[in-house]
Amino acid sequence: MELGLTFPLQRFLKGKTPVYGTEPDRRLCWDLHVIDLRGRKCLLAVHCHSRYAFLRYDVSPLQWADLPGLFREGLLESLTAAFSQKQAEGYLRHMETLEITRTHGRREVAFLNRAWEDVLAMDLCLDTDHQAQPLLDHAVNTRLSRCAGFEGLGTGWERIAASL
Repeated sequence: MELGLTFPLQRFLKGKTPVYGTEPDRRLCWDLHVIDLRGRKCLLAVHCHSRYAFLRYDVSPLQWADLPGLFREGLLESLTAAFSQKQAEGYLRHMETLEITRTHGRREVAFLNRAWEDVLAMDLCLDTDHQAQPLLDHAVNTRLSRCAGFEGLGTGWERIAASL
């Protein structure tokens, strides 16, 4: 599975520039971005195929140092809040190896930008006492929108359910 880092996240982490990804199946790709919410650094992760998104609020420097671990934990908590434990664990089996890459393309970055706008619009759902944001994740992922590569209106929640 590939985790694509945006340029702002690459600069924030102060690491070397990752290579381009090689995974052709976008169901196994996520793009990650750092955003500020209420003065706190947060991780925004968006699935490259479905545009399903989750947020980790107020991420500590130690957690940023283990980005794959931060991602795994956030994804597990988000999926188990929205789907059955069996479905979530089935999808997580694909995460035996996580490769850090650059973002996966213009369409996928557009998904990230849309998710960021939705997070800002749903700011009232933010729970500042917890890193996991099940209410905010649900609000963002059940919002209807058009998506390149998909017919009609749909939600990130519906589209990732097909991948589980």
